[in-house]
Amino acid sequence: MSTRLTVGIDIGGTKLAAGVVDEEGTVLDRVRYPTPAANADKVLDAVNGAVAELRDRHPDVSAVGVGTAGHVDADRSTVTFAPNLPWRDEPLKARLTERLGLPVVVENDANAWAWGEARFGAGQGCEHLVCVTLGTGVGGGLVLGGALHRGRFGLAAEVGHARLVPEGRPCACGNLGCWEAYASGRALAFEARARAEAAPESAPTLWSLVDGDLSAVTGMEVTAAAQAGDAAAVDSFAAVGAWVGEGLANLAEILDPQRFVLGGGVAEAGEILLDAAWDAYRSRLIGREEHQVADIRVARLGVDAALVGAADLARAG
Repeated sequence: MSTRLTVGIDIGGTKLAAGVVDEEGTVLDRVRYPTPAANADKVLDAVNGAVAELRDRHPDVSAVGVGTAGHVDADRSTVTFAPNLPWRDEPLKARLTERLGLPVVVENDANAWAWGEARFGAGQGCEHLVCVTLGTGVGGGLVLGGALHRGRFGLAAEVGHARLVPEGRPCACGNLGCWEAYASGRALAFEARARAEAAPESAPTLWSLVDGDLSAVTGMEVTAAAQAGDAAAVDSFAAVGAWVGEGLANLAEILDPQRFVLGGGVAEAGEILLDAAWDAYRSRLIGREEHQVADIRVARLGVDAALVGAADLARAG
């Protein structure tokens, strides 16, 4: 068994998860704290507390990797912007290194998630991998030539905000027609609400799950309703899956990956989404009938992926 241990930390807008990870990607111990997102110093205090708690039980920890929501600069040291955290040009690496007394690597959480899946999850063994998170929004990470691809300014793989439909639906980012507006959990809820309102008889489970208040519909309710056989929910997954496949086909034309890995709450629905995504993806790859194309798999590491990826990046330094 490996003896070289690192701590991986996944900082989100509401929770902070930390774990001790070995060289095989196994999480040996973990803690979870609420994220005090209104105060930058308190977030650092929470990170310090999590690492201290884990080091009490694992004193041979050698480094710390932090996966955080937001934009991380090309040097992996400064969080330039985080929409749901109190960081603007925050020198996170320097501040944490001083507090923890250990080497620290800082990475965007989607990149850390992609690296975790590439090293130990559904992308294991792939040199050319595109990872896409289908959650409330759409994010991504790229592993090209066996290395994490971050771009010149550290902002590569913001795939959710590639414009798919000119002058299309409004996106949370302020633009129109982003892929996120068609392939996210928000999009799934939008599709289901519209169908349930137009044909209530097609969505009995969905109406029941939200006590008749369609404004309360989220991706979770649509997934449960689809699994129960609601036609409106099933058709909503088909619509979103088709948009997922459309976007993956665009990425395939540019990057020619070996595999796509899909994570996030929407992807966890499994075949009900993947079948539609695969059909749309294959139909868009004109001229590829005689060539190999990337396969599509669901992420394997679940909520641990970013934590495990961050820990492994810290080990590499």
